[in-house]
Amino acid sequence: MRVFRLIIQISLCVAAALLPLEPIVHAAPSAPQQDPILQKRLQLFQRMESLYGIPWTYLAAIDQYERMMKIRKKQSKQTDPSSRLTAIDIPWDRWSGTLNPDEEDMNPVSIQFFNGMGVDGNGDGKADRHNDLDALTSIIHYLSAYGFSHDDWQIGLWSYYQRDRSVKTIRQFAQVYGKYQHLHLDDRHFPIPARYEYSYRSTWGDARGWGGRRIHEGTDIFASYGTPVLSTAYGVIEVIGWNRYGGWRIGMRDMGNVYHYFAHLSSFKKGLKPGDIVEPGQVIGYVGSSGYGKPGTAGKFPPHLHYGMYRETGGPDWAFDPYPYLRRWERQGRKR
Repeated sequence: MRVFRLIIQISLCVAAALLPLEPIVHAAPSAPQQDPILQKRLQLFQRMESLYGIPWTYLAAIDQYERMMKIRKKQSKQTDPSSRLTAIDIPWDRWSGTLNPDEEDMNPVSIQFFNGMGVDGNGDGKADRHNDLDALTSIIHYLSAYGFSHDDWQIGLWSYYQRDRSVKTIRQFAQVYGKYQHLHLDDRHFPIPARYEYSYRSTWGDARGWGGRRIHEGTDIFASYGTPVLSTAYGVIEVIGWNRYGGWRIGMRDMGNVYHYFAHLSSFKKGLKPGDIVEPGQVIGYVGSSGYGKPGTAGKFPPHLHYGMYRETGGPDWAFDPYPYLRRWERQGRKR
């Protein structure tokens, strides 16, 4: 195993010296005008793919997952995000080695001696975990030890994160990047088409009695029965079916690792299923009044869409008020 690691590490260092000066351009289907930072980040991922064979979509997905988790949590005291293209921040003990007495060890030889992950990815003789090339190369080195198929990479991701949810989310992110071939995937859309009549107000935290005392975790948007319901973001359908509270409902996770909950529907868009990739403004279902009982129960309240948003910070998803976001997306839609 040590010989195998040494061979890979030598090949990584040789490849680092051959990093192309010009970005490698992949064909992309009508990618929108991107932020320069997103362009540089994409070019970096694509260069790493050309060198090491791990698809750039997986590298982008890992980076996006780390980025969103850091936004929800406190930033590491030793990480300066303004100086980094990527958000990959390998903990010092995993980077340097658990028994390494030097938390900021940058010597590739001593790091390897203590079985650390840190690798010199840019050929400067130092393994700096705050350096984008070093951090990316180290992740690639770690995943490559498990093989080069998609199944192998997922095994490697589970070994790194030790969490099924993390692996699933990263896999979903990679699938979306694979479909659109760019990183500009943060557009949003109001869940009801502008040409339809609807009304809503802030109902976050209101009391609910059916099924036990609880609070209202979302915003109710009242509209006529059968009004189309639109996806609010780029993402992947995780759940579709019946819930005794929400009736016919859809759960979608977006590229910001936020779970969007569409409930009380009358029906779903024909053919929609878990695993499908959706985009802002795409029809996914239709307004109804289902819920508060066994499958098929409907009519216990006026037709409306219950829309909820949930974040993940390493544990169970937790709800937050979607009303301010709905108002913003509504205004943006009117401007468009």
